[in-house]
Amino acid sequence: MMRLEIPGNNTLEIEHLVLDYNGTIAFKGEIIQGVLERLSLLSSSVKVHVITADTYGSVHQQCEGHDVFVSVIGLENQDREKLMFIESLGASHCISIGNGKNDALMLAHSALGFSVIQEEGTSTQTLIASDVVFKSINDVLDALIYPKRLIATLRN
Repeated sequence: MMRLEIPGNNTLEIEHLVLDYNGTIAFKGEIIQGVLERLSLLSSSVKVHVITADTYGSVHQQCEGHDVFVSVIGLENQDREKLMFIESLGASHCISIGNGKNDALMLAHSALGFSVIQEEGTSTQTLIASDVVFKSINDVLDALIYPKRLIATLRN
């Protein structure tokens, strides 16, 4: 479990890290350099989940051999499926990261929701639903590895 103590907010007890795949941890179906190493570090304190429609059909091959739980969702109602997924884990114990319109509900209902603006852009709905916006997935993951980096942004 990861404990996040942000001044002026409730202490968060995070058990799950839920990540969108394409546009978030992968570009054109391939995991972005540095992501798997960071997820490996984080997997010692949280369960790492990747949830995706797997547009390029590569998620299983790209995540193979790593401590990552992969869930492939259908092509319809993806936003609802992602929301139901975090609810099944206990949304108040989840951090979610995404960039697409289908990630907005997941980010809004998680204990913390982060959006990333990378090569594929970010849906404005997802941007608004997030607690913090980062310029890269590696910056987000570094902030979780070194959580004091989040204090200045999230304290009240």
